[in-house]
Amino acid sequence: QDHISVKEKFAKYLPHSAGRYAHKRFRKAQCPIVERLTNSLMMHGRNNGKKLMAVRIVKHAFEIIHLLTGENPLQVLVTAIINSGPREDSTRIGRAGTVRRQAVDVSPLRRVNQAIWLLCTGAR
Repeated sequence: QDHISVKEKFAKYLPHSAGRYAHKRFRKAQCPIVERLTNSLMMHGRNNGKKLMAVRIVKHAFEIIHLLTGENPLQVLVTAIINSGPREDSTRIGRAGTVRRQAVDVSPLRRVNQAIWLLCTGAR
């Protein structure tokens, strides 16, 4: 997958790189996947800016996954993102007040984005 960054270059001990991944259009695809999960946990006003808390939550969750399954927690995360990303979505097509839903395919980057969002929302 091009949109899930898990290569050696992105292997970080801490998912806290302070990188500027939102300046260009598709640059967030280069952000390490664990850091994107950490950033996604910092949503809703009471959690804004508390990245160290989110890093600690992700670290404890990975330790629990490793103890329960015995597998690499990063591989479990990548498999969960691949399995939970939607393949198809609907969009609103309509004019003059009448709205019809039309089925459309989902781009690979949106599949990853939505999968991370769904995982964080379910965990919350």
